[in-house]
Amino acid sequence: MATEVFGIRFSSPVLMAAGTCGFGEPVVDVMSPAEVGGLVTKSVTLEPRWGNPAPRVAEYPGGMLNSVGLANPGLKAVRARKLPWMRRSLGDLPVFVSVAGATAAEYAAVVSGLEPEGGFAGFELNLSCPNDAHLGGKPFCFDPEALREVVERVRALTSRPVLVKLAPNDPDIASTAARAVESGADGVTAINTVPGLLEDVNGSPRLGAVTGGTSGPALLPIGLAAVREVASAVEVPVIGVGGILTADDASSYLRAGAALVQVGTGSFADPRCAATIARELTAVAR
Repeated sequence: MATEVFGIRFSSPVLMAAGTCGFGEPVVDVMSPAEVGGLVTKSVTLEPRWGNPAPRVAEYPGGMLNSVGLANPGLKAVRARKLPWMRRSLGDLPVFVSVAGATAAEYAAVVSGLEPEGGFAGFELNLSCPNDAHLGGKPFCFDPEALREVVERVRALTSRPVLVKLAPNDPDIASTAARAVESGADGVTAINTVPGLLEDVNGSPRLGAVTGGTSGPALLPIGLAAVREVASAVEVPVIGVGGILTADDASSYLRAGAALVQVGTGSFADPRCAATIARELTAVAR
């Protein structure tokens, strides 16, 4: 079920979501990269980040809660080690590099540092994690001017496709998506995780960072509603993510207006989940 989006040919509309497949290393351990349509890397920050205190993941009946804290090796290491590995190992698989930062200048620095390199198709700006120091922990997407500044600065640095990843708890996600597009975004990824808290039987938080992002099956209806709302507000491709475990889930996103979908938590339950969904979608299309 091949499709063309952003002028890029994807063998399938099914991609692996940021934070679930590293820089592609886990993919080659369990499948051929050609079995999925593409992937989004871990979020890259200017400096290395060690992440949040353990435990970082907690399961519950509706999915899981995670607070990894954007752990990554930083721009220099990604440029020196990860991108060369991707070029050698992933072939022509379309890859988007997720970018995060504490300020607009950090987003720009990461994109500027990666732009001259080969081995990836575009950027996904993670504007929906609480990583913005000057907003007191609020995501960039909740501040119109902060969002505009990040997207405009990045847009001026690259001719590659730029995606903006938005938050599910945005009270007006359609307006935020439209603002991102006006600022230069080529596409919108909807959605990221929902803030949540889990406690043990003694009332203690189950995560080292106390709160985290809720993902998994419980996120499906929230993501579908967001994609439908965003797709009606913008004329650029929308990438749907949240709670996709089956080909039926993916098809629901495509019917809601998504041009591509991303599989996240499903890959933790089954490392081949995205490949299975891609294969089943192709079989249905035939």
